[in-house]
Amino acid sequence: MGLNSHKYIFVVGGVMSGVGKGITTASIGKILSARGLTLNLMKIDPYLNVDAGTMNPTEHGEVFVLDSGLETDQDMGNYERFLERDLGPEDYMTSGMVYRSVIERERNLGYGGKFVETIPHVRDEIVARLKLAAEKSGSTVSVIEIGGTIGDFQNELYIDAGRVMRLMHPEDVLFVMVSYLPVPGTIGEMKTKPTQNAVRQLNSYGVQPDVIVARSTHALDAKRKEKLAIWCNVESDSIISAPDVGSIYDVPLNFERDKLSDILLQKLGLTPVQEEDLRTWREFASRAHNGGEEVRIGIVGKYFDTGDFVLSDAYISVIEAIKFSSYALGKKLHIEWLNAKSYQQNPDTVSELANYDGVLVPGGFGETGVEGKIAAIKFARENKIPYFGLCYGMQLATVEYARNVAGLSGAHTTEIDANTPHPVIAILPEQVEKMKQKAYGGTMRLGAYPCELQEGTIAREAYLKDSISERHRHRYEVNPEYIERLEKAGLVFSGRSPDGRLMEIAELPRSEHPFFLGTQFHPEFRARPLSPHPLFTAFIKAASERAA
Repeated sequence: MGLNSHKYIFVVGGVMSGVGKGITTASIGKILSARGLTLNLMKIDPYLNVDAGTMNPTEHGEVFVLDSGLETDQDMGNYERFLERDLGPEDYMTSGMVYRSVIERERNLGYGGKFVETIPHVRDEIVARLKLAAEKSGSTVSVIEIGGTIGDFQNELYIDAGRVMRLMHPEDVLFVMVSYLPVPGTIGEMKTKPTQNAVRQLNSYGVQPDVIVARSTHALDAKRKEKLAIWCNVESDSIISAPDVGSIYDVPLNFERDKLSDILLQKLGLTPVQEEDLRTWREFASRAHNGGEEVRIGIVGKYFDTGDFVLSDAYISVIEAIKFSSYALGKKLHIEWLNAKSYQQNPDTVSELANYDGVLVPGGFGETGVEGKIAAIKFARENKIPYFGLCYGMQLATVEYARNVAGLSGAHTTEIDANTPHPVIAILPEQVEKMKQKAYGGTMRLGAYPCELQEGTIAREAYLKDSISERHRHRYEVNPEYIERLEKAGLVFSGRSPDGRLMEIAELPRSEHPFFLGTQFHPEFRARPLSPHPLFTAFIKAASERAA
């Protein structure tokens, strides 16, 4: 029966990072689910951080939060979006998690006093976690992305875990290698040698890839495919061309043109439950290329600086959520990155926001660019530009309103100014002791919490229901001592926790502003390609009306 008849597909990277292992993993999940199989997608991050929560977004990209509250790599967001469902905490693994479990077990005599070693004990912990995720999900197939690139020292344990699993049950385990084929401008020819060397490196670990996904700027031609087949010992039909595409949502469709789901099913000895059903996905992907009226959205953030480059990955879920709602409304989306630090340094430049149909301030932490964000929010409010604030964007909208409408001069969040005369945003009471102990990792208000909506508000109209559940990631909240004063000044808290203690959504009535709304939670984490988030859709609709 093999590994309890469960199948495992390991996705590893060759040549260089950032070429699309995550999208490949998500796309494999999509095309196999379209054949009626049940899947769980897993991400393995080889770093020693216990989770992604303490890492700088400009270095590692967005921190994606699961319902459980686990802070994960951004690839988990892609997995959920492609599968159109939530994933569990068992579907994410870091070396920090693995080593901590092994050490804790050793400290509790869980190994019976044995000499604890990397092999087999750490490797066995990895295998056990892979099996647990499969069991918890009840899936038929696990697709597991191993972060980093073949040749990275920290990856070897995970590749070896897959090797051992295949050694025991070769019919149940596949390896897919995503490798890059460069086309040097001075040569003008696609080169296969880096991929050949990557396969050779993988072979040195005792693993032979079953499928090669050939990433490049161009489609793979017959000559290059023949070369890879000969020198990498992979069947020609199992070398999948993966050229750059206009939208990541085209990738599953491209894979199916090369019949990748058939190849994987045949190699795993699985019978499809149904014929391929990607009709609704094709319709969605088509809308991504065929929008009508343009909607211009300015995202005012601070996580942009990484050398001379802009790292949009810091806000990837926000970007995708805006896209889904724009596509659903038949709009052509144009996003521009607006650095809050520039508004702080040159306040007059904030007037450029008049050129946009909507302004969004995403989540974040710290004082960098904070006054620039507040200036942007003030301009959007006063000039009736649709405004959407997420987490910090909601808190700063509250600060701006307190200062400039409620008459609370010097109002601020205590995250930035502990001595503000009007702490309209303050730390959650349960966070005080954690901060004293410098317990930063995994200690925020994290994961899914319920929220009750007020009748007759923009939020209630968007959701079309009274109660919702959304994912959180914050330490600060609207200070209850200021709620009455803010409400008297006209701010509406249209969403609250069931006990009424936490203000989850703040907005202005439509009679005052076409769309001015902020959420304490992160709605972007629940947006899906085929089911856009209602608040993002309401925002884009308001922006479209301004554009008209």
